[in-house]
Amino acid sequence: MIEVYHNPRCRKSREACALLDSKGVSYDIREYLNDSPDQSEIKGLLQKLNIPAEQLIRKTEAVFKEEYKGKSLTEDEWIEAMVKHPKLIERPIVIKGDQAVVGRPPENIQKLF
Repeated sequence: MIEVYHNPRCRKSREACALLDSKGVSYDIREYLNDSPDQSEIKGLLQKLNIPAEQLIRKTEAVFKEEYKGKSLTEDEWIEAMVKHPKLIERPIVIKGDQAVVGRPPENIQKLF
C-alpha cells in the first residue's frame, strides 16, 4: 500500500498524485495539515526517507523564518518543530512499505517502483 502525505493546495503534491494516477497506482492520501503526524510517526518517516530531520523542513515557510531561521536545533527539536507546525514538513512524501521519497520533483516517486 502507498500513502501520500498530501497538501491539496500544493502544486507539487497534486503533481505527485497525478503521476501515481497515470501509473494506475492506488494510494491513500493523508492530508497531514489536518491529520498531523506525532513524534514517532515523523521519526518513522525520517527513517524511511533516510535523512536527518532538518532536511525535511520547509525553510521558505513564514513560521520557519520567524521561529527557527539561524537556529541550530537537535534532531529531536526539529522533530518537535514539525509536530508543533506540520506546515514545516516538506511535501509531498510518498511512502511504500519501508521506503519513502519526497516527491520534489515528482519524478522522485518513480524510485519506489
